[in-house]
Amino acid sequence: MLEKEDIMSQRTWSIKPETEPGWWSVGLIVLMPILFVLGTSFSESIYESVPSGRTILADITSRPLLALTMLAGMAAGSAAFITGLIAIFKRKEKNLLVLLSTVLGGLLIIYLGAELLFPH
Repeated sequence: MLEKEDIMSQRTWSIKPETEPGWWSVGLIVLMPILFVLGTSFSESIYESVPSGRTILADITSRPLLALTMLAGMAAGSAAFITGLIAIFKRKEKNLLVLLSTVLGGLLIIYLGAELLFPH
């Protein structure tokens, strides 16, 4: 009879996640662009005549729905990266959607880091 570790090592690549962190990673990466589009729609409708703040805190006070929606999108992408790493390395998830969500979350983190290091 095969032990649990032998069964885990025989897993093949699939498309749908098989672990809970894998599902969370995919769900969060799907939520990220939805929140970004929603935040962008706020900038073009509700806050069209409101100027942006020079800092995140100033933007939250002047345009709270827009700023908090965009921050939630960034948090969802970052959380997708972290839960994807947990699914891949700790739970041995071999799945294309989890891999894609982890890569996209990682790219978002690289982008956010570059924005902090090299503001424009």
